[in-house]
Amino acid sequence: MTATTAGTTWNADHPWRGIMVATALPLREDLSVDYDAYAEHVRWLLDNGCDGVVPNGSLGEYQTLTDDERARVVRTAIEAAGDGARVMPGVAAYGSAESRRLAEQAAAEGCGSVLLLPPNAYRADDRAVRAHYAEVARAGLPVVGYNNPIDTKVDLTPALLAGLHGDGSIVAVKEFTGDVRRAYEIAELAPDLDLLIGADDVLLELALAGAVGWIAGYPNAFPATCAELYHAAVAGDLGTARPLYRSLHSLLRWDSKTEFVQAIKLSMDIVGRRGGPTRPPRLPLPAAIETAVRAATEKAAADGHH
Repeated sequence: MTATTAGTTWNADHPWRGIMVATALPLREDLSVDYDAYAEHVRWLLDNGCDGVVPNGSLGEYQTLTDDERARVVRTAIEAAGDGARVMPGVAAYGSAESRRLAEQAAAEGCGSVLLLPPNAYRADDRAVRAHYAEVARAGLPVVGYNNPIDTKVDLTPALLAGLHGDGSIVAVKEFTGDVRRAYEIAELAPDLDLLIGADDVLLELALAGAVGWIAGYPNAFPATCAELYHAAVAGDLGTARPLYRSLHSLLRWDSKTEFVQAIKLSMDIVGRRGGPTRPPRLPLPAAIETAVRAATEKAAADGHH
């Protein structure tokens, strides 16, 4: 079943494809979650060309949320989206049992898929990684693997991804390494595994390499332009995609930096969305970085992006 909304094509049989925004979570000045602002944000993203949302990812500061907050964020996203299939909660946790519990919760709420990091409490070997993904896959929802060895110290190499896919544990991978060469090796070793763009600043390269989705950061601030860029890139329309990508790249690269949560929330604030502060241990941006993010955001806005 394919539904078309706001110019996008979204496939309910493969709900992890398309533009799935890793949503930032609006916080009030007292650092409490502003659920009303979050609901409004989810609706705005879908109204502006995005296909779905990924709550409780690293951009959503899941590590700082209580169990109750985490559950309520997912419910808020589902209600705002009007369709649980468009919601892909992050279910990362220190224990495999906890990740499975979160995945079962997502299944019970009607979500279409979940996003799962490898074990991130220690440097797990391949055997432990495969057992972890198999355990969470038992919840019954399609699992998207998330490869971010920069932060987790566990690398889902193309060979390991092929093993996980062969096990029936994952349907797709969010590829964050920035190493675009991997796209071709993944396609050779696991041709039926869906490649999802995992870092905003390699969007064009991975789209041209065959990606079928984007778990995205900067659409939190510029959804319509990012949707235009993504659709042009996956269609191979370089005449549209390259100038847009060049125009946005000074902004998109903040998605791959340590300060990505604060940077994207600042960009949201600048364009009139509610980003707000971040919870500790994340601190406000140092002045020099804030100046750079502000300049890149204002340049994108001045170029007519929205």
